Amino acid sequence: MREYELTVIFRAEDDAYKNGYENLKKLMEKHGFTPSKDEDMGVRDLAYPIKKTERGHYRYLEISAAPEKVADVDKELKLVQDVLKFLFVRKES
Repeated sequence: MREYELTVIFRAEDDAYKNGYENLKKLMEKHGFTPSKDEDMGVRDLAYPIKKTERGHYRYLEISAAPEKVADVDKELKLVQDVLKFLFVRKES
């Protein structure tokens, strides 16, 4: 198991954020991720428009997961419509 940081930008609308976050939690449970930190960073302006959207709801998580599981979740997160962008970063120990 490795430690990762995951930052996800959801659509800023309340319904879109709630649906997207619920999908993210289900996806993490499905693949056995264990978040050690889950921080809601709120709605912020984006540096550039993404999918014609200028604001996004940010969520930061620290998780423990196997590398192959991260690749699986990466593929599945690309299909979630309420997610504008996401980034996995491996934490150095």
